[in-house]
Amino acid sequence: MSEKDIIPVLLQHPDGKTALIRGDVDAWAGLDPMMAQAEIEDGARLFYRNADANTWGILNVREEFLKNHPDIVRRVLAVYEDARKYSLANYDELKKTFISITKLPDAVVDKQLKERTELTHSRIGAPQRESILAAGIALQQAGVIDAKVDVKATLDSLIDDQVPLPTN
Repeated sequence: MSEKDIIPVLLQHPDGKTALIRGDVDAWAGLDPMMAQAEIEDGARLFYRNADANTWGILNVREEFLKNHPDIVRRVLAVYEDARKYSLANYDELKKTFISITKLPDAVVDKQLKERTELTHSRIGAPQRESILAAGIALQQAGVIDAKVDVKATLDSLIDDQVPLPTN
């Protein structure tokens, strides 16, 4: 199959999950935990997964906000890094917290956290850049990003991967 064989329907992820479960669409490019939930609770079948297309838990900030509030940005990054390290070292606590917030069952949370959540990277590197670039190009091909946009140049201008992660 190619993209010429499908009719893309742009939906927010919760709506995509609902459309799949109802049979309104034949396939859905979903995010977890919604995909894990659809698999476990509704019998949806995951037929393609590319772990390299991971979104990596990257945080974003508007340049103006960074300029006006660098201490807040440093603090958020430091707290996020502490939480990332803690999560890697304390799976049971991470799972307990995740369940308490999402109200999802153990099996869904285990599927997401054990199989699909990538927490080993603390900064943007080549794999993350490649995955973001591929997503940008796919969005451009789908008509979401204007064809005149230089996706790679935009990516290069937006990612500052030379800044060391702040410490507490």
